[in-house]
Amino acid sequence: MGRLFGTDGVRGVANADLTAELALGLSVAAAHVLAEAGTFAGHRATAVVGRDPRASGEFLEAAVVAGLASAGVDVLRVGVLPTPAVAHLTGALGADLGVMLSASHNAMPDNGIKFFARGGHKLADELEDRIESVYAEHRTGAPWDRPTGVGVGRVRDYDQGLDQYVAHLVGVLPNRLDGLKIVLDEAHGAASRVSPEAFARAGAELVTIGAVPDGLNINDGCGSTHLDLLKAAVVEHGADLGIAHDGDADRCLAVDHTGAEVDGDQILAVLALAMREREALREDTVVATVMSNLGFKLAMEREGIRFVQTAVGDRYVLEEMKEHGLALGGEQSGHVIILDHATTGDGTLTGLMLAARVAQSGRTLRDLASVMERLPQVLINVPDVDKSRVTSSAELATAVAEAERELGSTGRVLLRSSGTEPLVRVMVEAADIEQARSVAGRLADVVKSALG
Repeated sequence: MGRLFGTDGVRGVANADLTAELALGLSVAAAHVLAEAGTFAGHRATAVVGRDPRASGEFLEAAVVAGLASAGVDVLRVGVLPTPAVAHLTGALGADLGVMLSASHNAMPDNGIKFFARGGHKLADELEDRIESVYAEHRTGAPWDRPTGVGVGRVRDYDQGLDQYVAHLVGVLPNRLDGLKIVLDEAHGAASRVSPEAFARAGAELVTIGAVPDGLNINDGCGSTHLDLLKAAVVEHGADLGIAHDGDADRCLAVDHTGAEVDGDQILAVLALAMREREALREDTVVATVMSNLGFKLAMEREGIRFVQTAVGDRYVLEEMKEHGLALGGEQSGHVIILDHATTGDGTLTGLMLAARVAQSGRTLRDLASVMERLPQVLINVPDVDKSRVTSSAELATAVAEAERELGSTGRVLLRSSGTEPLVRVMVEAADIEQARSVAGRLADVVKSALG
């Protein structure tokens, strides 16, 4: 797998790249590293462990729990819950560590491990590096320091997690959703129980699809990566809007009443204006990544909202928000962080807040989202190439420079290696969609020839 930790934890094909042995070893290493860092000082450590419904999550959960307990950490097993629920419960229960087993929007054969520090925040890069280093040291023969007797961790199921998390979500809404008809697509994932319960408690009339997980159907033709079913259902049922989550529900995309997609940039724009109106948008600033559409930046400038840009990855958005005390940030893909109420991207919270704005304003989501005009943007994923050389290839640099000269001030080019998948992403924006497609296609061909 190369370096184990990517931009969003450790991820790979379950039982091939991500094995039970790896899950157990990383969990023990995490316990030792956090103990060394003083996280467990003066008390017996506790961890919250959750997962999405993937079949592989069953054996990986067992491995993680075994590793933590063998290292002397007590475990609260919360079962199938969204990633942001595990993060929330880690903070709310005063746990020292949170662990989520999920590969998010990836297909069912994949899985992943994500660690949260005390308070429910993602681990700092240096702690992830240290965990990986300690795991490698002990894998090559250095014995673990293992507790015995009363020193071993105890394991118990924590069944109150779902109700506790849903109560939190509904409790932070600025207004109820009465009068709205909403279609929810749960991607047969971790929010299949949570999200419908939260929206129902908030007063919405619901139509739910993709909410019958069987361990094998997660993200299969549904959810935030496959919006066609949601678009059709919204139109069929005459709903006001539709909300789609991914497998672990840390992201949210939407559909307006006509069946048109509302992406993460548009959601951010709608929420930014709503939060400023409530005087909740600190510094009148929103944080997004270099992948955000140029139309988002132009809209925020027009509305007098400052736009801060980061590298791709919600962890970098979060770092910028925490460093400067900001309240709202996110990604075009639908990872939206509302830092006053969540420590990570929370798709259910985002959907609830978006619906609350529709209910409060009396305007359609289509009208609200029209605050920004999306410039034509073409994204091509190029697989089976050496993504590590994307910034060092002279041939690729020359091609990018030529493309930027062609686009001038009316567009832009972005090439980056994926942090979670073995591919390079080519993104081109232009005033004209055909020009964007042409430039993106040529660059994708160069990526294949230069890095293949």
